[in-house]
Amino acid sequence: MAILITNIKGLLQVRDTHIDKLSGAEMAALPSLQNAWLLIEADTITGFGTMDNCPAVADAEVIDASGKTVLPTWCDSHTHLVYSGNREQEFVDRINGLSYEEIANRGGGILNSANRLNETSEDELYEQSRKRLEEVMKLGTGAIEIKSGYGLTVEGELKMLRVIKRLRENYPVAVKATFLGAHAFPKEYKENHTGYIDLIVNEMLPAIASEGLAEYIDAFCETGYFSVEETERIMEAGKQYGLEAKIHVNQFTAIEGIAACVKHEALSVDHLEIVTDEDIEALKGTRTMPVALPTCSFFISIPYTPARQMLNAGLPLALATDYNPGTTPSGNMNLVVATACIKMKMTPEEAINAATINGAYAMGLSETHGSITIGKKASIIITKPLNSYYELPYAFGSNLIDSVIIGGKKV
Repeated sequence: MAILITNIKGLLQVRDTHIDKLSGAEMAALPSLQNAWLLIEADTITGFGTMDNCPAVADAEVIDASGKTVLPTWCDSHTHLVYSGNREQEFVDRINGLSYEEIANRGGGILNSANRLNETSEDELYEQSRKRLEEVMKLGTGAIEIKSGYGLTVEGELKMLRVIKRLRENYPVAVKATFLGAHAFPKEYKENHTGYIDLIVNEMLPAIASEGLAEYIDAFCETGYFSVEETERIMEAGKQYGLEAKIHVNQFTAIEGIAACVKHEALSVDHLEIVTDEDIEALKGTRTMPVALPTCSFFISIPYTPARQMLNAGLPLALATDYNPGTTPSGNMNLVVATACIKMKMTPEEAINAATINGAYAMGLSETHGSITIGKKASIIITKPLNSYYELPYAFGSNLIDSVIIGGKKV
């Protein structure tokens, strides 16, 4: 059945022609229509315009959106949504003064999550993850990337990726899978980095490729985790299996990882809380999308990605949640957009562009998601009545979503 949405106060992110991404000053413009209509047929956007030329569509369900804003669903290009349990004790430890590194050194952090995950059955892991996915869909996320990385064993990584595959098969949300075996070194490989990377390259990757479980490969390129050289080896190995790179980099230190990622044509570089002038120069004119994760900065009290500096230099920027049990236990993209405006001084237009069209690019979905364009997937947010879309980041503690449609289906 067709769905015709009428009397839309503001239809945002309207793009008559396809674009891949927005950069620099382009991000300040958010094309929109006032007093608009939008037509959905099956899972596709098939028309839009202003109410003075609204069509009559036989047998369509008509939704009156008077006073409401309609925009594309959020595209969350960086999450760790599949995990077991939580790490609330570490939250309290940080309040009591322990740093991220100190918590990791005493057995917390990523290794804590890995221990829990390897003790959890695949079915139980799916049940926990399914509930999180349903929650973020209701919060307006219509496309999502999900990483492995809490297995750190062949069996554990495969279990996570199989759960991600089941989520993709059972929900209308677009799901992209990233293999993040290089998230941390297991205890038994703490002094044998080469041995663990050999395990990733020679055992994990072939098994993942044989089942077609991932589109992307990732590594935590950071002081105390994977060096630039180790990350390059992992990116090269991923290429052999058709996996593009999406790399964690510059969360705590700048170690020339961004230049290495650009050299290997990474699709995205994510975190970027620490950014040097050299990093910005390395990113200029490349295909690599910088991705900021502001609610991670908010939760663990680290610097925010310098958005203004990057946009003023002409770079693109995407926003994502980093949803994970340790440093960002939230998949709420509405809060991400608000935090980017409040703490990173992005305008609402820039933040919405970063969380839609640029987020889609950062997970290879530009052709199908991220804008109101004929032929794209019918994945939209209908807000409650708003004075203007500026209320979305302004009223950061309120749920301003009235309803969500993903792939033509009401959530």
